[in-house]
Amino acid sequence: MNKKLIVIGGGAAGFFGAINAARLNPELSVTILEKSREVLSKVRVSGGGRCNVTHNCFDNEILAKAYPRGGKTLRWAFEQFDAGDTVEWFTNRGVQLKTESDGRMFPTTDDSATIITCLKEEARKHGVTIRTKTKAESINLNDDGTFAVQLRKEKPLHADFLLVATGGFNRENAYTWLKDTGHSIQPPVPSLFTFNFREKIYADLAGISVPEASVSILDSSFEYTGPLLITHWGLSGPAVLKTSAWAARFLHDNEYRFEIRVNWVLSETRQTVQSALKKLRNDNARRKVQNQDWFTHIPGRLWMKFLELAGIDPNIRWAELSNEQIHELTQQLTNGTYNIQGKTTYKEEFVTCGGIPLDEVNFGSMESKKVPALYFAGEVLDIDGITGGYNFQSAWTTGWIAAQNIAQ
Repeated sequence: MNKKLIVIGGGAAGFFGAINAARLNPELSVTILEKSREVLSKVRVSGGGRCNVTHNCFDNEILAKAYPRGGKTLRWAFEQFDAGDTVEWFTNRGVQLKTESDGRMFPTTDDSATIITCLKEEARKHGVTIRTKTKAESINLNDDGTFAVQLRKEKPLHADFLLVATGGFNRENAYTWLKDTGHSIQPPVPSLFTFNFREKIYADLAGISVPEASVSILDSSFEYTGPLLITHWGLSGPAVLKTSAWAARFLHDNEYRFEIRVNWVLSETRQTVQSALKKLRNDNARRKVQNQDWFTHIPGRLWMKFLELAGIDPNIRWAELSNEQIHELTQQLTNGTYNIQGKTTYKEEFVTCGGIPLDEVNFGSMESKKVPALYFAGEVLDIDGITGGYNFQSAWTTGWIAAQNIAQ
């Protein structure tokens, strides 16, 4: 009789594991169980509906540094399947990818349906059974080493191999059925989120961004740089998202109440900004302070807000600006301090850190060290990356490795 593989979870990691296992071993019977109405739902909404497939980074040493949790382990996993392999895999199936200026890679169609269609066609071609609205509630190990997967209101399904790729959960008790297999759980906490201001001082500037800023969390060592975006609630953009990912547990422990410091003009130091403002005062004596041509990457409305926060009337002339006002404006530009109270999930990209501890899994095969023939892939593991296609890359990588070993 054919061996059976059941994949629990129809997201990127589970689907990729399933179709590659079926392709590599045509005699393997493969079934995907997905609890929701459709598979690959996160693929569909990723990147604003365009699907950020991976990141244009083909140096695995550098690629691994994009993962606050799991980077060291993934460094060696990428030797089996990395970003270059992802590009090649999709290219070989007629899906061309393009690279944007920030390194994110998308299908040239700018449509996530292109990726979903490709994956589903592979499932059809290799005879993978897909069952949606089917929730696995528990896993039991039979005396002969096979598995019985208990479903809600249905008879259990039996399998020789199990691949668990359920994604991350936001509550630890959602992992209870995996604890019952003998695994421990690293408590899950959110990663990749935006910061909410306690006082909505920039709410009227939502949508305005600066190309390069630094965000640091006071009383900590967390400081990251990148584009910064003002939202109705606070701040977002890569600088904030990187900070939220690396500081995920620290911020959770502080109940998302903390202070940040922002340098809005990262290319300048405090000293050079102060010198620039004094030069503006000398060279533009008759012009109003609302007009300036030095900080060209600061949008006009944001410049007006900095003047307001520094207590400066925008209609006064540069010659009238006091040293004290220059000092205060320098502070707003290079050392703005803000109280944060709460967070908001970044778009549709719900990501958690936590899950199955990495030392309980053999990353050469993705097989459990505790239960033979039980495999894990994707965010159910204590792995998470910063935004930019990294979380999908770890899904493709771990799904591929599991598939290779199950197929053999």
